[in-house]
Amino acid sequence: MDGGARPPNRSLRVSPVDRLGRRISPVVLDAAEGIGRRAIEHAERLLIDPAVAAGLLEEAAATVSRALAPKKNCTQANIRDLPSYLFRAFIRRVDKIKKRQLALVGDLAVPTFGSGNSTDPQASVEMKILVDELLARCDAKTREMFYRRIEGFSWKEIGRSYGISNDAAKVRFSEALRRIGEKLGLKSDL
Repeated sequence: MDGGARPPNRSLRVSPVDRLGRRISPVVLDAAEGIGRRAIEHAERLLIDPAVAAGLLEEAAATVSRALAPKKNCTQANIRDLPSYLFRAFIRRVDKIKKRQLALVGDLAVPTFGSGNSTDPQASVEMKILVDELLARCDAKTREMFYRRIEGFSWKEIGRSYGISNDAAKVRFSEALRRIGEKLGLKSDL
């Protein structure tokens, strides 16, 4: 058996609470665990980290739970196909994260490193390598800020997690990118 292969019949364990502390109803939790493996694999094909994808699934499940809560009887009867509904909510979150990633990579793009044509697979790989190189030169806090932004955290949430204001978090991140750009000999308009 291949070391990277996953057992096809085993469901994924989903936390009953998302990262914001919102509870997931038992019915929705069962549906999330049922679609979990397929959802994570789908996100991985889009180059999204499995841990980020698991968090997105939990967020989608918490949101669906909240949508069902006012209906008193939180059963699958309120939605014809709860697993499909939940998977679609998950896909919306994955799409949102993917757009943010692309926007962030676009913001980091430097004209001298390529044509800027996102349809060119080689340019896309080169941009990913560049971003990875930039992150490797960042301190741990800056990397954490970067990943939190990709996950959808606001600057206010990021600042709160470090005990600083949202403006201070933005400035810290921008300054770190500027210093890295200077070390790499890039223009200071990063």
